[in-house]
Amino acid sequence: MNLPSPFHPAKPLWNGHLETIYPSLFRKVPGVLSRYERERLELPDGDFVDIDRIKQGAKRAVIISHGLEGNSHRAYVTGMATAFAGSGWDVLAWNFRGCSGVMNRLPRFYHSGDTTDLLAVVHFAADACGYDEVVLVGFSMGGNMTLKLAGEQGDALPQQVSRLIAFSVPCDLAASAKKLEQSAFGLYQRRFMRMLKTKIRQKEADMPGTFDLHCLSDMHRFREFDDTFTAPLHGFRDANDYWTQASCLRFLPDIRRPALLVSARNDPFLTPECYPEQAARQNPHFTLEMPARGGHTGFTQKLRAPQLWSEQRALHFAEQRR
Repeated sequence: MNLPSPFHPAKPLWNGHLETIYPSLFRKVPGVLSRYERERLELPDGDFVDIDRIKQGAKRAVIISHGLEGNSHRAYVTGMATAFAGSGWDVLAWNFRGCSGVMNRLPRFYHSGDTTDLLAVVHFAADACGYDEVVLVGFSMGGNMTLKLAGEQGDALPQQVSRLIAFSVPCDLAASAKKLEQSAFGLYQRRFMRMLKTKIRQKEADMPGTFDLHCLSDMHRFREFDDTFTAPLHGFRDANDYWTQASCLRFLPDIRRPALLVSARNDPFLTPECYPEQAARQNPHFTLEMPARGGHTGFTQKLRAPQLWSEQRALHFAEQRR
């Protein structure tokens, strides 16, 4: 299903770059970090992920997945956590491997298609925590994971998962990587590459001899990083193989729970391939909403409003009953 969108951005944010950058730099969400209770989930391969929870005795919970090199403290995560907690939900804002402020134990870390860890968090919420209902919300890379998991699992997705919501998703990773080489003269790619290279240096300091750092100074593109590190660390042949296998696009037809994808038409990270209109027309479980504006995980309706439009939209979809 393709839905029209009622979203209208704050007037001073007159293009997709401003809509992307403003909330990332200037938005503050007070009070939520003090409510977080951190729990460590041990994984079958000997590694771990850290989960920041808001517990208020609810029988329903939202699992929030952040974006590339994000974490549970980013404003788009804490804003969503605040919105759901304010409506009576418990919250599990999990950090990908190596993103919680504590480096993970293994040489590998995380990648866009790594649904195994997300599924472990889902089972933790459904089985160990005993929630009757679980909703998944993902942003950008975390949204790709969320939708890919739903398609991979199909009817086998744990029955407690009632709905899935994703924002600003690079459904076609190869196309998005190429776009980011050009968007804002490569500004976004340079920023992410700085963070990724810092992570590799940190991991080499923890595990001497594991990584060859000599290539880092001449490495500027996602393709180079994914060819050199992401692909071999996670069992892919090269960047192209990784992008093909990890993109959620080909899994969308197999989603069997109500799922909503919201991606702005002016998102500077996305190309036409990242707006899966055909999948939305053909799969009654999958809804695509494409506001003309919003940027990448932006969706600021009023500059000083306590909630973003995306938080209101996610909560409304989560609490819908058909």
